[in-house]
Amino acid sequence: MRGAAHREVVDRMRAFFGGKSVVLIGATDRSPWSIWTHANLRQYSPDAVVHVVHPHHEEVHGQAVLKSLKALDEPVDLAYIMVPTSAVLEVMNEVADAGITNVVILTAGFGEAGAEGAELESRLVDLAHTRGLTVLGPNGNGFINAAGGLTPYSLLITPPLEVGPVGIVLQSGGLASAVLAGAQARGIGISLLVSTGNEALTSASDIMRYLIEDDQTKVIAAFIESVRQPDEFREVCELALIAGKPIVALKTGRSEAGAKAALAHTGALAGDDRVVDAAFRQLGVIRVNTLEELLSTAGYLGHHLEIRGRRIAAITPSGGACDLLADLASEEQLEFPEFPPDTLAELGRLLPSFSNPQNPLDVTGYIVMDPRIALQSLEIVGRDVAGNYDMVLYTATIPRAEPPNPAMVEERMNALAEASKALAVPLILQSLISLDVTPYSHKLLGDRGLYLLSGIEPGMRAIGHGARYHDRRDRWLAVGPPITTPTIEVPAGAQGVWPEHMVRGLLEAHGIPVAPARLATSAQEAKAFAEEFGGPVAMKVASSALAHKSDIGGVALGVDTDQVTSTFDDLRNRLAVALPEATLDGVLVGPMRTGGVELLVGVVTDPTWGKVLSLGLGGVWVEVLGDVALRVLPVGPGEINVMLSELKGAALLSGARGTRPVDIDRLVAVVYQIAQLAEGLGEALDTLEVNPLRVDGDCVEVLDALAVWRDEGGSK
Repeated sequence: MRGAAHREVVDRMRAFFGGKSVVLIGATDRSPWSIWTHANLRQYSPDAVVHVVHPHHEEVHGQAVLKSLKALDEPVDLAYIMVPTSAVLEVMNEVADAGITNVVILTAGFGEAGAEGAELESRLVDLAHTRGLTVLGPNGNGFINAAGGLTPYSLLITPPLEVGPVGIVLQSGGLASAVLAGAQARGIGISLLVSTGNEALTSASDIMRYLIEDDQTKVIAAFIESVRQPDEFREVCELALIAGKPIVALKTGRSEAGAKAALAHTGALAGDDRVVDAAFRQLGVIRVNTLEELLSTAGYLGHHLEIRGRRIAAITPSGGACDLLADLASEEQLEFPEFPPDTLAELGRLLPSFSNPQNPLDVTGYIVMDPRIALQSLEIVGRDVAGNYDMVLYTATIPRAEPPNPAMVEERMNALAEASKALAVPLILQSLISLDVTPYSHKLLGDRGLYLLSGIEPGMRAIGHGARYHDRRDRWLAVGPPITTPTIEVPAGAQGVWPEHMVRGLLEAHGIPVAPARLATSAQEAKAFAEEFGGPVAMKVASSALAHKSDIGGVALGVDTDQVTSTFDDLRNRLAVALPEATLDGVLVGPMRTGGVELLVGVVTDPTWGKVLSLGLGGVWVEVLGDVALRVLPVGPGEINVMLSELKGAALLSGARGTRPVDIDRLVAVVYQIAQLAEGLGEALDTLEVNPLRVDGDCVEVLDALAVWRDEGGSK
């Protein structure tokens, strides 16, 4: 949807959220939603023209009522529908007849209410398309355009409504007000908050497109129950990366209950939530675990997006805080470089003799006697931050209520604001523990352009998220979006499960190196092949009815030539006992391979994201360790290289424990070939698994493989 289509959506959203007049249809003093929506508009949208419509009332919310939309004597930008479910479609036609094109539907009872509601929602969508309506909802609370001064929102907004850099999109109505309250408690200003409801027509992705181009919005915070349009979502994330606007997302559904079962190991390893993690990571989305983390991270990035590095100079009033900061820095891959010698010397002269100047710096409890000591320490540290640090983290205690000596507090705050301006790197103010920003503390901060990061742990998590975001964005911008693989012709007879002896030819035909092997249909033929290869051989039973040979003991390794005949008979008997109705296609005979590292390379079809690449330690280790990195296809060679670096066993590829270092470029090229083949085969292929892929120096070859095809109906 790039180009003209993207522009059309953004323009529609801009008109939708930027209206100057609203008509509340179904307004009544008996409905809390109606009362609150009207109150919000009157308090936070004083310049907006508000009409109320109800066929049976004379006055609602202290305002004269229009009996119908036909009584409107001027154009209206937005209709807010609060009528019973059965009347919604009729009212939508009346809205269109009145020349109104933007509609919020508060009313529930549609797609969330079973088959009958889903049918009604389908009719609603058709009507909206026919009449040219832009619809938010149904079953949504509306929106709060704090920056634009329009607040048609059905739950009461508690003041103050602070305008700021965070745009919020929620696939939840009930949580919207909780998130707003959390933002207010942390002093986080918002540009726009939207509850998407059922997303019958306007999706979360549509709203994020608008926020990406909204000058007021610096970061997008999203609560996501499901990614309903993965292609749209992927494109929006790429646009956000280009624009440099982070998306911070809380995605529900982390349990493995919905994980996809598959005939291959790949399906078990690529559970639903692990795929979401992989997709978000490669798209630069910052995934968080709680609503609190969502807000603290979005607030930090909204005010400190310019901070790119990991080097912190920290000043605190507590040795315990220094310990917490150091522990969290280790978890978040943040750094506290030593202070330069001149800085240490000057701090030693300033601080009491019992202090131990280092980074993080504990200015000690002496600040109770001399509150200026922390600011003086900040001044000393600040002289040498350029080139040595990326930020200064300063623990600040901001009074929550006006003290008896407010002038002294204001003097310290003014000094802190001046110090912030004088620093060569950004100053981050942080409290020791998460506390609400009171009206008094909010004024102290806001009047001086300061922002307080609430709490040590939330703060350090947010800083870590910010550093990783910049890393991923830089990598994405350097490489660019991956190129989709052209369609590959599906081979004849592609159905059901293809074990190794059937899939080998497919791999070889597309240039993927496969270890040599011959399919023997008799013991004598197997012996001849073994003599041809020379030395010990590997023998594997081959049957189209058997997906995993090892399950029945159908693999024999290191077989000498004089044992081949008896081994062939043994493998045939094992198949007959385990699967009496299975047909023996033969026994694969190939030269024995030893040494090197065994990897799993698999592609499985996820029901939401499509083809997903799994890369990890293979062979016997795949089930024991589950050491795997995931990406949603398409991916390029650069991303595959990053996947290898993410593995816990990555050191094995560098020659650890006496192994030969792997030719990483060669390995990446082969993995990329496998990913391209799986992607190019499209919907016909459910799973392609290579396990193991043996790598030894510059030798990279497939030792075993499996393919699972879908039938014409799209299922396995």
